[in-house]
Amino acid sequence: MGEHHDKRFPGESDDYRAARDSLLTAELNLRRQIEEVAAQRRALPPGGPLKEDYAFTEASGSDAAKQTRFSELFENGKDSLFVYSFMFAGNDENPCPACTSLLDGLNGSAPHIRARISFAVVGKAPLPRLLDWAEGRGWNNLRLLSSEGNSYNADYFGETPDGGQIPAINIFRKTSDGILHAYNSELLYAPWEEGQHGRHADMLWPLWNAFDLTPDGRGTDWFPRFSYN
Repeated sequence: MGEHHDKRFPGESDDYRAARDSLLTAELNLRRQIEEVAAQRRALPPGGPLKEDYAFTEASGSDAAKQTRFSELFENGKDSLFVYSFMFAGNDENPCPACTSLLDGLNGSAPHIRARISFAVVGKAPLPRLLDWAEGRGWNNLRLLSSEGNSYNADYFGETPDGGQIPAINIFRKTSDGILHAYNSELLYAPWEEGQHGRHADMLWPLWNAFDLTPDGRGTDWFPRFSYN
């Protein structure tokens, strides 16, 4: 019998159980800390007001594109908005493979996310390029918008001063005082500790969490690719 429960797996040694109990203690503490950090995040005071009601380009029900204002991204009855800035500059290069991997997963989760909050993906590339890429990836649940004609990415740190794209996550809240910024995944901007990647989106990314459960871990030099054929 272990320290925390009465389960013993076939063939496990006493050394394994002792080490697993120690790990389980750490996991219990980590789960508690995750909840504490989430509560601290929810308790942040209101951020600044939305800089401007940006105009994005979005696909309409037909082949034509339409202009969508930032304020229109809030779906009826939902006051929280999650915006992911997709690293896709719109030049001749492909988008970021890591962003693509993350969005592959979020495409499947999007219906569940949008059941409670509003959710949108913004890319600097022209809308036709965004939609072509989405079709090739099978993204059928993501709300994709082009920020080609506005400064949203730069204003909310999804873009460097020289136009390089950054994978930013921003949360906004609709209130009686207007649309307010609530959160940004600022881990990406903080100095990276030795042996650490920015890891600002790991909690959303099933890929890394799956690897972290294995003896091999996530490794030090493996990153997602567009395909593995």
